[in-house]
Amino acid sequence: MTTADFNIPVPKVATAAPTRLRLGSLTALVIGSMVGSGVFSLPQNMAAGAGPLAILIGWAITAVGMLALVFVYQSLATRKPELDAGPYAYAKAGFGPFIGFNSAWGYWISAWVGNVSYAVIVFSALSYFFPAFGDGNTWQAVLGASILLWLIHVLVLTGIRQAAIINLVVTVAKIAPIALLVGVVAVAFKLQVWSLDFTGLGNASLGSITAQVKSTMLVTLWVFIGIEGASVFSGRAERRNDIATATVLGFFTCLALYALVSLLSLGILSQPELAALKNPSMAGVLAAVVGPWGAILINIALVVSVIGAFLSWTLLAAEIPHVAAKDGTMPKFFGRESERGVPSTSLLITNLLVQAFLVITLFAQSTYQALFYIASAAILVPYIFSGAYAAKLALTGESYESGEQRAGPLFAGLLATVYGLWLVYAAGPAYLFMCAILYAPGIIFYIWARRETDQRVFHPAEAALAGTLIAVAILAVYEMWTGAISPL
Repeated sequence: MTTADFNIPVPKVATAAPTRLRLGSLTALVIGSMVGSGVFSLPQNMAAGAGPLAILIGWAITAVGMLALVFVYQSLATRKPELDAGPYAYAKAGFGPFIGFNSAWGYWISAWVGNVSYAVIVFSALSYFFPAFGDGNTWQAVLGASILLWLIHVLVLTGIRQAAIINLVVTVAKIAPIALLVGVVAVAFKLQVWSLDFTGLGNASLGSITAQVKSTMLVTLWVFIGIEGASVFSGRAERRNDIATATVLGFFTCLALYALVSLLSLGILSQPELAALKNPSMAGVLAAVVGPWGAILINIALVVSVIGAFLSWTLLAAEIPHVAAKDGTMPKFFGRESERGVPSTSLLITNLLVQAFLVITLFAQSTYQALFYIASAAILVPYIFSGAYAAKLALTGESYESGEQRAGPLFAGLLATVYGLWLVYAAGPAYLFMCAILYAPGIIFYIWARRETDQRVFHPAEAALAGTLIAVAILAVYEMWTGAISPL
């Protein structure tokens, strides 16, 4: 998740027609939309629960599943250009208002919980210079993160969203050290270290190969969140056909970077050593090769990158309920704007939730990894129903011309749906229960929005689904109260 996912708009210039983007520029934009804070912590995040073999398998599954999702969003953008209100619009069009609402709600949860994780990782990185910040969850770190949060809040209200230069600085800050790490680590790579306990079965705490692969799934999903944002550039493309090409090129470029960072690191430090690193773990890997200056470089790069991402995703998190309020999916008060056109009410509610979770991290000692697991699990609903909607269109023939080939889109839609369901299974009960607790309160806002527009609140199937969600949330609260589960 990064600043380019929902790119900071460039001020309009009253001159000639806007410059059209060619394939190279589009590919760069796609890459920028996916590379974020997650890559800086990949070595530890992956090694914490898996050995080299399971990590390889995890990346292979991710490559297939996320590529299917790429094709789904490209297909839907072409076939349903009128549905431009975000991924939740596909769920709403295909499966009704309640599913659409929950997709919007889940996307919003993922965005603001992701912002909490950004705040934690920023101060975890700063602890390299100021040890009192610890893993980003000490009182000093929470205080610093809170100050940063409300500074960004004020900046957004004063119109900082027009500052496109931030996007350029952030992009350079995050790509350059990643490329440096890959180059340096590739030269220093030691096959004997990488092949040590290749299967990970020598470490009983990792479990079976299947268990290890499952442990990598939410990590790999996290670093690709924002892949759906690529289609927002279609209106600026010189040729519309370049959108699909750029998306595929950008996807495989990011996949290669991510896989190289996590796998090559296993040739520098063993799995237990990587798992013990504090985040951003890329700093520890580079320091092991070049010395302390490598850790300094990575920590500085991460702070610059994530603060920029924090700004951009504050805009995104506020924009989701704001846009949803405009089409009646969310209550109307989320749609209020300031004189500068900023979604002020949505922004305030979003940042109050971020602040509340920052306080929770202090008392629950929540880590960056636990927070992005929750953010990753929360976004699965819009991803799953986007894939299912693409499959539904292919099955029914809606938006297809007579005789047009439907097998490819059907396969991509089904594959993306199955991949999403596999991720639900891989997430495990703790994070799913946490998501249920966060999803259930949304039912109140759904009822609110439906009554504002004088529409029937629930159909029978939707009422049953809402009842099930509430029951699971109550069970989750009980399980947490008794200490049976604790995702944070």
